Amino acid sequence: KHNEGKKISEQDKPEFWFNTKTQQVEVGKQALALYRIGPFATRLEAENAIQTLKDRSKDWDKEEREED
Repeated sequence: KHNEGKKISEQDKPEFWFNTKTQQVEVGKQALALYRIGPFATRLEAENAIQTLKDRSKDWDKEEREED
């Protein structure tokens, strides 16, 4: 029963998504998957989604160059 309570509280936490079409943060899955980046735990993380992707892309490119 303790796990059931935890699962409910996890489900109650909102998920934040960045909509690439509108450039807006949405709570929950509102837009088509094609336009969504996420989920993020906070609105701030979702607001920074584009920069996060750019940073990760740079890291991945660097890793690939180092592997070659």
